[in-house]
Amino acid sequence: MTLWPRTLLWRSVLLIAALLVVAHLSWLQIFRASEIEPRALQAAQQVVSVVNLTRAALVTAEPSRRFALLDELAQREGIQVYAGDPTDVAPPLPDRPFLRIMERRLQQDLGSQTRLAVEREGVKGVWVSFRIDNEEFWVSLPRSRIERNTSLRWIGWGALVLMLAVVGAFLIVARINRPLRELTRAAEQLGRGATPPRITETGPVEIRTLAQAFNNMAADIQRQDEERALLLAGVSHDLRTPLARIRLALEMLDDHGAADLKTGVAQDIGDIDAAIGQFLDFARPIDAETVIADADLNALVQGVVERYKRHGKKVQFTAMPLPQLALRTQALQRLLTNLIDNALRHGGDSVDIRTGLEGKTACIEVLDRGPGIPEADAERMLQPFTRMDNARSTSGTGLGLAIVERIARLHGGTVKLLPRAGGGLRARVELPSVM
Repeated sequence: MTLWPRTLLWRSVLLIAALLVVAHLSWLQIFRASEIEPRALQAAQQVVSVVNLTRAALVTAEPSRRFALLDELAQREGIQVYAGDPTDVAPPLPDRPFLRIMERRLQQDLGSQTRLAVEREGVKGVWVSFRIDNEEFWVSLPRSRIERNTSLRWIGWGALVLMLAVVGAFLIVARINRPLRELTRAAEQLGRGATPPRITETGPVEIRTLAQAFNNMAADIQRQDEERALLLAGVSHDLRTPLARIRLALEMLDDHGAADLKTGVAQDIGDIDAAIGQFLDFARPIDAETVIADADLNALVQGVVERYKRHGKKVQFTAMPLPQLALRTQALQRLLTNLIDNALRHGGDSVDIRTGLEGKTACIEVLDRGPGIPEADAERMLQPFTRMDNARSTSGTGLGLAIVERIARLHGGTVKLLPRAGGGLRARVELPSVM
């Protein structure tokens, strides 16, 4: 299992989103690096003003009023002033560019002996030292005086902008991919032998050109199919007419000695007529047939089986409950007929037919006790005009299984030629329960 999406839409959106995230983080880092120094200098200037005012107040105030003044500063401004000892070692300053810049500026404005700390005696804050004569004092300010409290807000706005950009990218890519999805559906219909509707030629120049080329290709294929069907229809008419006359002449022969000749010629005529019928079935445009939305597959199979039984064929049918399916019933009858004929021709005089439902797939199986088909030749036998070597001496055109595969594919299904337990062939047709 891979996390990389399979569709072009989500791959494009993911790549664009990744690019936007990288760009957003890069600009955030650039902004952060560029605004550190101005913000540190501004904070240092505020601290310098507070220290100078505090120092001036302490110097000019009467000694009896100093404690009251310090208490008033603490209550109104949140400024605490403590006596210090120049020999005390202040906690080391964290290695942050903001604090280093601020410390240099404080020493420039207040003197080189000025010290900066963010914690003193376990109390966190902004601690700045200053001196009055030989005495050292520490001014403690709330960290909110110099810290920026809008970082989360900026992150929120950045995330919102990023989300809107990703949504916009999704809408843009989805709009570009819409004609591609339409082309994909039309190509699938064309691959199943159906005639897709004409693709709307809209969008960018490249997409319009692709849609136009596909429409021209589909129109050419449809025209070729129509011409092929017309040609085969004409050929079959021209062939079946003299065949009918030959058959009539044979029926009128009175010479009893020619009975064997009559039987052989009649059989040859029947084989030729059947071959012509298969040529027509293969050339017939199946997608033109009407789709029955609520067809009963079991009833359809039962009807085909009854026809064979009336002609004395041993065809057994085992039905399982199936949902109603959207089927081209005439095409499905030809599919079953070809499978049963193939089983009777190569698998003896007994054929078993079964239906079933596996998940959302309806299945039809035609089973015989013939020689079967090797697994390596199973796919090849579904191609037109393909026959096994041991079947070349028998009648047939090699189109039966190709017709079956074409009809199944038109219904969105598949054909599998599998070995039967105990010997023989299991021809399995799988059809989706929702077409």
